Amino acid sequence: MTKKGDWTRKELKEDILSKYKAITIPVNIKTTGRNKVLDLSAVEKILRSARLISLTDCGCRERVKGCDRPLDVCLSIDDDAQQLIDKGEAKKVTLAVALKALERASDAGLVHMAYLEIGKAKPQIICSCCSCCCHSMSALTRFGFDDAVVSADKVAVQNDALCDDCGICVARCQFKARKMTHKKLSFNSSKCFGCGVCLASCPTSAISLVPR
Repeated sequence: MTKKGDWTRKELKEDILSKYKAITIPVNIKTTGRNKVLDLSAVEKILRSARLISLTDCGCRERVKGCDRPLDVCLSIDDDAQQLIDKGEAKKVTLAVALKALERASDAGLVHMAYLEIGKAKPQIICSCCSCCCHSMSALTRFGFDDAVVSADKVAVQNDALCDDCGICVARCQFKARKMTHKKLSFNSSKCFGCGVCLASCPTSAISLVPR
């Protein structure tokens, strides 16, 4: 159901998509027995190269109010971070605090996105996004702007022999690549953006990421 605060097609096209491209950052899963360890190395690499990191609330979820997922998970680095800190809109944080925010976002099923502002050499904004509130994901899932999100280099694959059709991954998939049909899981890999959120919640380790 459309909410009063939803992004409009005009807003997304003129105010967002003309300025930014979003890249999904996969959450890789390593397993040892039944223990699962979140490996946020892709995000950590970006953060470790930063001279400054800031943390602030997600403006999209504050604006749209489409879900109750965590707000304080939006990260910026270097010049963007300094600008937000100077304006009093963000606080300076350590790498450890930033990674904890990312882990909290992963637990909530949010997708890590690095936003590359047109004209800049590297991403300076790392958000943890949901399809109900995020401008780029809304543009893709609601309005079909296929270039709103630039896919990661990986894609999920399904081991049908291990899958028990529990459907947990269906609720977690922000890109609507998964659905239940007659109590059986179906997966459309063409809609998958390699975020890895489904891996973190699969109780039978039936999902993995491979190079696209």
